[in-house]
Amino acid sequence: MIMKLSGQIIKRRKLDYTLLAALFMLITVGFLVVLSAAGGLSFGGEIVHKYIAAVPLAAGAFLFGWLFNYQIYNEQWKAVYVFILTLLATVLFAGTVVRNTSGWFRLGPFSMQPAEICRIALVLVAAAFLTRNSRNIKEFKTLFFFGLLIVPAFLLIMLQPDFSSLVITAPALLIMLYAAGVNLFYFALLGAFALAAAAFPVMWTFTALRPEVMETNALMYIVGRMAHNWVYAAGFCAAVLAMAALVWRGLKLFRVYLPAVFVFIMAGAVIAGFWGGFLVNKHLKNYQRKRIEAFLYPEADPKGAGYNVLQAQIAMGAGGVTGKGLFSGTQSKLGFVPEKHTDFILAVLGEELGRFGTLGVLALYMILLWRVAIIAKAASDIYGSLVCCGVFGIFFTYMLVNFGMLIGFVPVAGVPLPFISYGGSNLVASMWAFGVVQSVYSRRLSVV
Repeated sequence: MIMKLSGQIIKRRKLDYTLLAALFMLITVGFLVVLSAAGGLSFGGEIVHKYIAAVPLAAGAFLFGWLFNYQIYNEQWKAVYVFILTLLATVLFAGTVVRNTSGWFRLGPFSMQPAEICRIALVLVAAAFLTRNSRNIKEFKTLFFFGLLIVPAFLLIMLQPDFSSLVITAPALLIMLYAAGVNLFYFALLGAFALAAAAFPVMWTFTALRPEVMETNALMYIVGRMAHNWVYAAGFCAAVLAMAALVWRGLKLFRVYLPAVFVFIMAGAVIAGFWGGFLVNKHLKNYQRKRIEAFLYPEADPKGAGYNVLQAQIAMGAGGVTGKGLFSGTQSKLGFVPEKHTDFILAVLGEELGRFGTLGVLALYMILLWRVAIIAKAASDIYGSLVCCGVFGIFFTYMLVNFGMLIGFVPVAGVPLPFISYGGSNLVASMWAFGVVQSVYSRRLSVV
């Protein structure tokens, strides 16, 4: 559709064909790789049939996301929020337990994971809240009420428990906050808290896995003792406060006049992160600790905790540059690669299509993210831009976790790779997300 406005030619493009082509190619590659991975499984036929059944549903979700005016989500964000909480609460009581997670609805021969749909819906709700508070976005109360909005959904997901969903959703919300213009000091606080909360459980797992380091390294001995001794824990908190005081005094000597309250609030964030990590360490389930151990030192237990990662890396290495050919992978076909149709689908891809195939999938993902970023910048309103930022954050995290997991950069998180891994709920939710992005694109005008 072409219109004239003030002497300029305005062209309304209905679809971003570059994004659509990248989606189509990813789904095609994903179908072939899932078909290959299912070939060596006793229930492979069931996987293929369910995947084929999910494809038209995913196409319908994309069309709905595209044709439905995304601005209605902004108007009806409270109804969307109630829908999220209702769905997540219902699955706790009426859901089916799969892999120790009560997060699935059984619908005859099929199953649905509500967290996948709710992740995208939560982005729509978060974007609506930030849009309404754009004028006071730098105030702390805005961030506080944003947290109050998000925490109930996160708590319901944790009760399932489904920590992998939080791993994907939290970074997307942080990217949306940054794009909305939240004060960078608050980001620094969140970063200090998150870093401490994540680092201490990892360090404590390492000292438990390698106790000899505590005998040769005084610092690691103190760190290891903090997990079990309240005196050492209290000493750490006091040391952080003392260090904050020294930093503040040092800055004054160099004529950097930073208010003391800022420095001590930052110290408080580190201390809060420490106690958060302490609680996480106490409540880590055995399989979660095993994943951290496999990340830190997979060779220590090659037939146990480190088996999955090592076998996936062996399969990737066996594929070489060009791969063994589609449906010709030996490591995956002989059953050495675990969860090869879901969490470790990239190992099958790497063995059969080689580094070229793996880099090709990575390039397609980069094209998707590039187009989403372009659409976010060109959106006709703040809401559409923030929605695109949220979708960007979700799929960037998916990509980072999956590729990082395979090379040992991040721990195994039990996260699928959208469009490539088997998973009907994930495919439908992902296509809906990109349908919404296309809705943002089709409702903006570009000057040509």
